[in-house]
Amino acid sequence: MIKGISHLAFNVTNMEKALHFYQDILGFEKAFTIDDDNGNPWIVYLKVKPYQFIELFYSNEKEFNKDKLSYSHLCLEVDDINVIANHLKKNGIKLDVEPIQGKDKNYQCWCQDYDGNKIEFMQLHNESLQVKVSK
Repeated sequence: MIKGISHLAFNVTNMEKALHFYQDILGFEKAFTIDDDNGNPWIVYLKVKPYQFIELFYSNEKEFNKDKLSYSHLCLEVDDINVIANHLKKNGIKLDVEPIQGKDKNYQCWCQDYDGNKIEFMQLHNESLQVKVSK
């Protein structure tokens, strides 16, 4: 019935900064854009992997209200938690949580994008709960 996560959507106040973070720092490829009914830029799609995307919606400061968002965080699986942590810091991204091992046995670190959206990076551990239920 459900095949996987299709996309995760974010409202962003500065598309240039958002694209710098998601493309230049995290390495996602810009897949396509969609304009609204009036021909104005509306959504930028970034490809995570085939059939999996991050949507970035143009927003402005007046429309942007973090208190009304129900979003928790985006989690991205990585091969090596220390490599991604060092890459983020080298690119001027402050880590909210340095690499640690979580209760599920996976390794994780955390940061925020330019609009304050929380992002978790996770390196799966062979004995983690996620790996055990995926075998």
